[in-house]
Amino acid sequence: MKKLVSRALFLSLGALVILSVAGSALAQTSRERNTKKAREAAAQSAKAARVFDQIMGTRERSIPRDLLDRAEAVAVFPSVLKAGFILGGRGGSGVISRRVEGGWSAPAFFDLGGGSIGLQIGASSTDFILLFMNENAVESLLGDKFEIGGEGSAAAGPVGRSASASTDARMQAQILSYSRSRGLFAGLELKGVVIKPDNEDNLQVYGMTARDILTGKNKISMAAMPEGVRVFPETLARHSRRR
Repeated sequence: MKKLVSRALFLSLGALVILSVAGSALAQTSRERNTKKAREAAAQSAKAARVFDQIMGTRERSIPRDLLDRAEAVAVFPSVLKAGFILGGRGGSGVISRRVEGGWSAPAFFDLGGGSIGLQIGASSTDFILLFMNENAVESLLGDKFEIGGEGSAAAGPVGRSASASTDARMQAQILSYSRSRGLFAGLELKGVVIKPDNEDNLQVYGMTARDILTGKNKISMAAMPEGVRVFPETLARHSRRR
């Protein structure tokens, strides 16, 4: 009997040791995954901020300041890849911040995709910037997916200090879209492009979905943002801050 009891205790202790080791390994894996995701989020925010800074730094071909000051949210999708032969497609990821009191919100992570049919060959990398000009445009982002040119009225945005932002018909659009490819920055009319929240990234970085980040009652303050992602709202604030 004593041998049986001793053997049972030994097996129990062995099981506890195995469970403890497995739990530690899982926790370590989770920490490593979260650390990697934090680095990726910081890199994505930094890349988006750099693209926006570069474009706004070229005054003769930048987004007109009065338009930017009217925008309710700004999206930047750096290095979106477009490739195909006859049938083509594009895909990339980026960040979106909306205006909050005194500045801009934490950047929420989104994916951009879309297809096209036509005579095409090869591949290219393009930076996209989207201005969401009213609350309805921002709200449209927060479903499962949003198609520009479908649910959303979009137009090519004007560029340069002398661009008129008054009564032009395109100023009635909910979204103004821009692109930069091969160094050329210009307004671009987007159609058939789908934007959807990357809530896997949003939950891992913030513990919130894109809807909560951009509209929730408990919006993330600048101080509470992960340090690496602050660069994007800070960059937007340098170029446009409502008083």
